[in-house]
Amino acid sequence: MNRKLLNKLCCPFDKSDLNVEIIQETEDQQIIEGILTCPNCQRYFPIIYGIPIMTPDEYREKALELPKLQKWGLEIAPNQESFQLQEPSGHDKLDI
Repeated sequence: MNRKLLNKLCCPFDKSDLNVEIIQETEDQQIIEGILTCPNCQRYFPIIYGIPIMTPDEYREKALELPKLQKWGLEIAPNQESFQLQEPSGHDKLDI
């Protein structure tokens, strides 16, 4: 995913600007892994293999995303149907 695309993305739920945490990036600034978070609704949207996963909650499966989140040191809030992070991570953040 190209960094320039970040300026065009917003939260699909409340249309807020998203924050991005880049975990892996190529030399030509292509984001390979990262996580987009909404500061208002606290939902997260992972970037996996350069693709931001921004589908509605009802079409996402936590079991598929959990291994990647654990690798990144993140956790999903327990007993919640929505895809919200339990606590902010320690990665460098870039506001978009």
